[in-house]
Amino acid sequence: MREISSEGRADKVYIVGVGADGSLPPAGERIVEEADILFGGERLLEMFREARGEKFAIKRDLSQVEERIRENLGRRKLVVLASGDPNFFGIAGYLVRKLGKEHVEVIPNVSSMQLAFARIKESWEDAAFVSVHGRGPEGILQALSRSRKIAVLTDERWNPGAVARFLLERGVSGVRAYLCENLGAEGERVEETSLSELSLKREFAPLSLLLFLREREPERAFGIPEGEFAHRRGLITKQEIRAIALSKLGLSERSILWDIGAGSGSVSIEASFLAQEGRIFAVERDPEQIRLLAENIRKFEAWNVEAIRAEAPEGLDELPDPDAVFIGGSGGRMEEILDVVSRRLKPGGRIVINAATLESMSAAAEGLKRRGFEVEIALVNVARSKSVADLTRLQALNPVFVITGRR
Repeated sequence: MREISSEGRADKVYIVGVGADGSLPPAGERIVEEADILFGGERLLEMFREARGEKFAIKRDLSQVEERIRENLGRRKLVVLASGDPNFFGIAGYLVRKLGKEHVEVIPNVSSMQLAFARIKESWEDAAFVSVHGRGPEGILQALSRSRKIAVLTDERWNPGAVARFLLERGVSGVRAYLCENLGAEGERVEETSLSELSLKREFAPLSLLLFLREREPERAFGIPEGEFAHRRGLITKQEIRAIALSKLGLSERSILWDIGAGSGSVSIEASFLAQEGRIFAVERDPEQIRLLAENIRKFEAWNVEAIRAEAPEGLDELPDPDAVFIGGSGGRMEEILDVVSRRLKPGGRIVINAATLESMSAAAEGLKRRGFEVEIALVNVARSKSVADLTRLQALNPVFVITGRR
């Protein structure tokens, strides 16, 4: 068994977690005292201004930290100060990747997340964790789609109020919020609130984080009957066709999907169950369908589905490049849509097109072939049982062509 010595060595850089009150883990106290160079954010360095070592303030450009460490590794005792647990959305991961595990020692402290869940008396082994530092808040939607407990590290731009406003704009509901400020330090405050109340606040402590608790576990039952969706009568991808189309898309947990001609969103909703850490962009031109789509997003709590009112190919330029594209309707602009999609689709991506007529199937298949795709066509005939008096007969649905294009 390897033990961590309380005496620092010059052939390693020590990353030491600092508590919100400036406390150090026992193994880190002597190491910090004897450091020749002390790296850290300005707030942490101020806590240890009496330490004898040279101070190096960490800014946004971490490559400068790496360069300075490399210059001194093996010659001087180096210590990096980090908040809480350096391995938790902290600098440890970056330095381990750059310097190698053999040159790094991590000495953690209690993380802010541990304190937050302790304060509200909730276990946290099943929680999802999101940081919006330099990332934006979209990851919160993905976490809400798969977890009942979500913890969010906020920053100056995406402070708790801005996060709440973003979630309300996306229609998120059914969550309790806990605002946690200055945990473990002077001025600690933990407040249970709602998204609406939180969205009205404008001032927050610099050290703030959010906890969200959903009122119930997310339900992810694949193969939803059409009647469960809000939709116009008859204008929805049938359950069996939907399952086949989704299987052809080859989605992974983190896939980005464009659903063009999304209608009321049945494909998008079920795609979100498969791509729980991904993003689904449902593009639809009809305002009534957009209303139904938003209703379905709320009902199934598919928060990683974003409804976009646009007539494709308009509205696609602002979207991130897709891993897969489903085209359920083109509005007569299939060639224009394929031009954009074939240019933006990631390597190894797939395009799946549903077509109801021989003419539209032929046009879609030829369009894909001209753009260098391998094309597969499946004709799907489905018949459902129907009771007639004491007998059961099969009633056929309209056949659908499922055309798949692979790079």
